[in-house]
Amino acid sequence: MDSREKLIAAARDLLWRDGYSATSPNRIQKHARVGPGSMYHHFDGKSDLAREAIVREAEDMRRRAAESFEGTGSPITRVEAYLWQEREILRGCPVGGLLQDSGVVHDRTLLSPIQETFSWILSQVEGLLSEAAEQGELGPDLAPHDVAATVVAVIQGAYVLAISQQSDAPYRSAIDGAIALLRPR
Repeated sequence: MDSREKLIAAARDLLWRDGYSATSPNRIQKHARVGPGSMYHHFDGKSDLAREAIVREAEDMRRRAAESFEGTGSPITRVEAYLWQEREILRGCPVGGLLQDSGVVHDRTLLSPIQETFSWILSQVEGLLSEAAEQGELGPDLAPHDVAATVVAVIQGAYVLAISQQSDAPYRSAIDGAIALLRPR
């Protein structure tokens, strides 16, 4: 792995663990085990490197989600597969967690890949739920757009509950609850 890739990998790890504001260029370089000044050889600065790390993390998140969305089974089954994807629950969402950092929220270049990723996920879930509604799999009183927002919010909120309790049990309970709500009665 070249120094540029080492820096991106280190930034991804540190951003997920500590957030953008708490991650200094020096810490990134030390974590990457590259020489001083390496970051500025490959990137215009911390924000430029962080954007690349966020874009990569968001791409991975979309790729993993697409595996469920494009999988086999009914539309509801594919949404359930997305809800039950393997995640590092007690570390939180590597993309969504960055939204708690004001340095990310107030920097359009850092925020936009996160917005694009969540918009894409919402669109995919809404599409599956619309298909489910057409097939009679989703209750007629449920709006696919609203339910899609709920599905995505449940995952993000479930991370918060799990981390606050230092247990994956609240996360699993929230996912079980979301799935129960998706099933017609």
